[in-house]
Amino acid sequence: MLFAVSMIFVDQTIVSIAAPNITDDVDLSSSGMQQVVNSYLLALAAFFALGGRLADIFGHRRMVVVGTVVFAGASLLCSAAPVGDFAQSWLVLSRALQGIGAALLFPAAVAIVVGSFPVNERGRALAVFYVVAGSLTVVSPLLGGVLTTWTWRAIFWVNLPIALVSLVLIASARIPNPRRPERLDVPGAALVASGLGLSVLGLQQAPSWGWGAFATWACIIGGLALIVLFCRHELLTVDPLIKLRVFRDRAFTADVLVLFCAMLAFVPVMFFASVYAQISLSASTYQAGFYLLYFFAGFALAAQAGGRILDKRGARPAMLIGSALGCLGFALWAWKLTVLSAHDQWPYVCLAGAGIGFLLSPASTDAVNRAIDSSYGEVTGLTQTVRNYASALGMTVFGTILVHSTTSRVTSTLTATGMPEGEARSAARGVAEAITGHPDDRRPTGDGPAATLIRTSGRAIRADYAAGNQWVFSGMAIALGLAFLCALLHPGTRVTDEAAPTETGGHRSTPH
Repeated sequence: MLFAVSMIFVDQTIVSIAAPNITDDVDLSSSGMQQVVNSYLLALAAFFALGGRLADIFGHRRMVVVGTVVFAGASLLCSAAPVGDFAQSWLVLSRALQGIGAALLFPAAVAIVVGSFPVNERGRALAVFYVVAGSLTVVSPLLGGVLTTWTWRAIFWVNLPIALVSLVLIASARIPNPRRPERLDVPGAALVASGLGLSVLGLQQAPSWGWGAFATWACIIGGLALIVLFCRHELLTVDPLIKLRVFRDRAFTADVLVLFCAMLAFVPVMFFASVYAQISLSASTYQAGFYLLYFFAGFALAAQAGGRILDKRGARPAMLIGSALGCLGFALWAWKLTVLSAHDQWPYVCLAGAGIGFLLSPASTDAVNRAIDSSYGEVTGLTQTVRNYASALGMTVFGTILVHSTTSRVTSTLTATGMPEGEARSAARGVAEAITGHPDDRRPTGDGPAATLIRTSGRAIRADYAAGNQWVFSGMAIALGLAFLCALLHPGTRVTDEAAPTETGGHRSTPH
């Protein structure tokens, strides 16, 4: 399962590194490349819930195999993208197909891991699972940098041998394939996919369309309205896509809320910290990857401890410790950002990573343990949907904050040098948007106005960008503070045997 899901986490970030090469080779526009990157994440968000339900109905092993084959096939299509007018449509559709493959694969893979271990060992097992997955997200920019020196198409070719090894391992492991003779809720699947897809699209496009644009709010509000209709439909149907009755379990609700708050910071921090390292610390792409390794060093060590706490004492202590550590770590990291030295920041970067590591696996595992009638794929699809939605929201909100704060500070710096205020604000906006606006413009290079300003203004612009990031990382600290409050809602009970909750929500548990 680790081999199979490794493709998913590598592809979440590796394409952004190769974006300039893809843009030049197949003649894409900047906005076109952004659509290629976003189509994968959009399909993931829209189809995770459906993928989890399909895994429970048709069998976890079968859906892992189907998801792996779809993902590998879509990777091959991506690598075969033509040059010219058809390139953008080809890549967008192929990347979306990759996202669908990932949505079929991941919930089933987690369900297999959960089903392979007794309840009192799942915390440690899934801690390893999430540590490896998270580490791959950091390693992928380094891998992407190496592969793109040969050809950008190699970043997709690398998935083919991984998929082949995964299929061989799945066959040799003789994984059982129990199925549920239940009807697939097609209307519910259509409602949740449309609702999530629309609202995430609105969040993704808000920086480009503008927060005041009709299209932005039409997508967000329209998507949320469809999700409300989906919830109403699920409560009335006999075989729902998601058994919303699981939210009657206060512990499950607390787990999901903690995950939502934590994911507002977890995925965005990898983008914002990487770009901060490249702009403010003048780091290369490789050096930025090593900067993120501080975060994952703390994450990996704490994840093991969090898994052991879950197995022995339940999720509540691990979530409280993790959210408190994370809140403190992000706050101290934000304080040190204007000290343009990684040497002075690494303890706080590690502390922030440790906070996320402590709570991520316990919250996810405890939520899955509480699945009604052991519907592990269904609940994994639900929790992953929540995590992806929170990540998209965090990226958009923190990106908007960063553009505003950086623009304001760079404007002040440029006007202090004698530049007229109108011209200074326009130039500052260009710098902020070039840095944060598009995946292929993260670090301005060449002779463009953003690159020229950064070169000529030097340390002042880098310090302004660092100060702008203080608002972002402080917001992440607040998100972990909210996670702490949500963890307090957890009653402290834990599932103590493999008898999962039933339709009435009953299960054997003990208070701690």
